[in-house]
Amino acid sequence: MPSPSQQFGSQAELMVSGYLKKQGYRIIEHNYRTRFGEIDIIAQHRGVIVFVEVKARKTDPYTEPYIDPKWAVTPEKQRRIAMAALYYLKTTRQSQARARFDVATVLCQSPPHIELYQNAFNFPA
Repeated sequence: MPSPSQQFGSQAELMVSGYLKKQGYRIIEHNYRTRFGEIDIIAQHRGVIVFVEVKARKTDPYTEPYIDPKWAVTPEKQRRIAMAALYYLKTTRQSQARARFDVATVLCQSPPHIELYQNAFNFPA
């Protein structure tokens, strides 16, 4: 049985999936796992493969201390996501496809607030 934090994360990912669909994204995969790491959502948007990292918080952004969830995608996390993305592109024979990394944040207030940061970071050099 999933832990409460896993359930919370799954709910946030479902909210983001619905949001992305309304923005014209086509969802390809959820929770794509490799030995390098996990990608929360893989989608396609305007001919580009998009790897989406979802970060959610239960805290109120107007209370202290507050750290915006987008800052939780550290350089190390970016590297792991990029490695998993490269693996996905290679195994699906899409190495030449255009791709990008988006970060979606969810603030679980009433109502929940979703922000999407397109092209949030790049593939490592």
